[in-house]
Amino acid sequence: MASLAPIAFATPEPRTIVSRDPADLAWIYEPEVNLCILERDIDPAVQRFTNTLLTQREALEIEQAIQGERLRIPETLKPLPHSAAWADDVNYLLDLFRDLFAAGRIGFRTHILDKAMCPRFHVDRVPVRLICTYGGCGTEWLPEYAVDRGKLGPGACGLPDETSGIIRDPAAIQRLPAYAVGLLKGEKWEGNEGRGAVHRSPKPGGDRPKRLLMTLDWL
Repeated sequence: MASLAPIAFATPEPRTIVSRDPADLAWIYEPEVNLCILERDIDPAVQRFTNTLLTQREALEIEQAIQGERLRIPETLKPLPHSAAWADDVNYLLDLFRDLFAAGRIGFRTHILDKAMCPRFHVDRVPVRLICTYGGCGTEWLPEYAVDRGKLGPGACGLPDETSGIIRDPAAIQRLPAYAVGLLKGEKWEGNEGRGAVHRSPKPGGDRPKRLLMTLDWL
């Protein structure tokens, strides 16, 4: 009797989870999920801090490796009203990140940006990254059906996104709301090679010429 060939089960195409429940960020562990979005209400004091910072400061760039401790308010930000409220919110996100991944060491970065830092759609070469835009335009991302992964990186032949063919459906471009949490699975997550969340920086403009971007990386 001839032996039967093994059945190959295809992994479902990457999908996105959108929720207002922080517990749903744990969906990132599901093989088919490469992006979790946590929509949330924000403390008005954090909004006032963000508005003041973006109005008064032209530049800001802070990077820290945080291991177990809470974020200390940088000296350059202490004089601003409600800076403690912002630091409390960042520490809340740090605790979420630690709980999700048992991360002992976390890379914290925050920048004021007046232009797109990564203007082309791309994937991150990390296991996972948390993104939160405090004020301004949020990160843009593409659902799987709307992206041609063959046009990522060198596949674009140096052409901008709008002409390279990477965007199958321009109407499908999504944007993270300000203050929402985006948890993006990268290419170095085990089993996620070729399936990283596809995203890019927005082009600030109009009445929101700047944005305060904060990211957390699992080091």
